[in-house]
Amino acid sequence: MATGHKKADYYNDSKHNYLRYWDGRDYENAAEEMAIRRLLAGKHFKLAVDVGGGYGRLALLLENYADKVVLTDPSQKQLDIGAEYLKDHSEIDRQVMQADDLKFADGEVDLLTMIRVMHHLPDPAAELAEIARVLAPDGLAIIEVANYMHFVNRLKHLARGRKMPTEPVDIRSKINRDDQNTIAFVNHNPHTVVNQLSRAGLTVERILSVSNLRSTTLKKAVPKSAMLAVEGILQPKLSKIYFGPSIFFLVKKL
Repeated sequence: MATGHKKADYYNDSKHNYLRYWDGRDYENAAEEMAIRRLLAGKHFKLAVDVGGGYGRLALLLENYADKVVLTDPSQKQLDIGAEYLKDHSEIDRQVMQADDLKFADGEVDLLTMIRVMHHLPDPAAELAEIARVLAPDGLAIIEVANYMHFVNRLKHLARGRKMPTEPVDIRSKINRDDQNTIAFVNHNPHTVVNQLSRAGLTVERILSVSNLRSTTLKKAVPKSAMLAVEGILQPKLSKIYFGPSIFFLVKKL
């Protein structure tokens, strides 16, 4: 959820409550949990770390796959919200931490998740290198990427005769892009991310296309249960073409 000092300042703002952001996003939340369950099925770990996990939305899920869970975020406010959200799960440790400066020893972490963080990282090299550093030799990481190459964007570029960009695309308004005090909000080309992972010493084990039916119209017209039934079929089938707006990479050390 959060990384970098500007990002922490944004999420520390008294007006921002990341828990409330998820109101009305039940489908997206369930689709992401489905992807994590699919990638971790049959696995169990000693130490799991949720990087940039905000108030702990996914930390609860990670308890099913690890003996110990640490929730990290640079925003103290969001971790404080997490104290209430996780009040019945006091064993989940909450720590203020930057994604490019994880306070773990080399090879200490068996499972690491970084969901909805890459969209604030135009250049994720430092964060990916840090993941590779703390990850155990046989550990796994799940890294989610906001996908610029999703199907709708590809149709738009095709209609305009434009090639898909390989560099991150800042999707903020021009006013926000020109404001040096605002944080980046980028979509990535997944092919580029695969190369960045490799340069950091990480290799992709599995890919899922997630939130494939993300649409306000669909969410109003179709029951969530039906959408998730279709989502479950599409996640692996559409992964090779990077169809959806969110791509989940399961990675390990090279």
